[in-house]
Amino acid sequence: MKIKSFHIIILLFFCSCTLFAQEENENEELKIVTEQVAVKKKKRRKKKIRPYEPLAPAKAAFYSAIVPGLGQAYTGKYWKIPIVYGAIGAGIYFYTFNNDQYNEARDLFKRRLAGLPDGDNRLSILDNEQLIDRQRRFRRDQELSILITVGLYVLNIVDANVTAHLQQFNISKDLSFNPKLNFNEFDAKPSYGVSLTYSF
Repeated sequence: MKIKSFHIIILLFFCSCTLFAQEENENEELKIVTEQVAVKKKKRRKKKIRPYEPLAPAKAAFYSAIVPGLGQAYTGKYWKIPIVYGAIGAGIYFYTFNNDQYNEARDLFKRRLAGLPDGDNRLSILDNEQLIDRQRRFRRDQELSILITVGLYVLNIVDANVTAHLQQFNISKDLSFNPKLNFNEFDAKPSYGVSLTYSF
């Protein structure tokens, strides 16, 4: 009986210890720990804005007029330079091709008018009317190639001028219009909104 009572006392002792320990743990759990969390703000990167130069478009147009593509290099649009040279080069190529064809037909026609033999000319199978038509066609194509080349040259100048104008146009977030789509936290339905920002 003494052993049973001893076991009961020890059991009650351990139960009381665990009860007091739970009360201490409950008190510890009720403590609210607040910490200050540092919120990192996004740093706004300032976009480099070139100072306004009223003569920059005129300089770009002048440079492109002197050397095609130089105005594009002045404005920093280097990827346009191969396009400029490709377009003007194609116009010059078609001009020289049409000029060579015209001269070949004209020379053969002049030889026939002078009474000289045709010789080893690939156009000798054509008669005089066909040679005249061939001269007219290549003369027209030659003049058209000149016009297209001059047009592409002028377009190069205009492109440099317009690009220089647009680079001075201020695009900043001081004046912005942003449509937004937000989701409601409670019912997950979308809500639409528009923000207009204007700052000095």
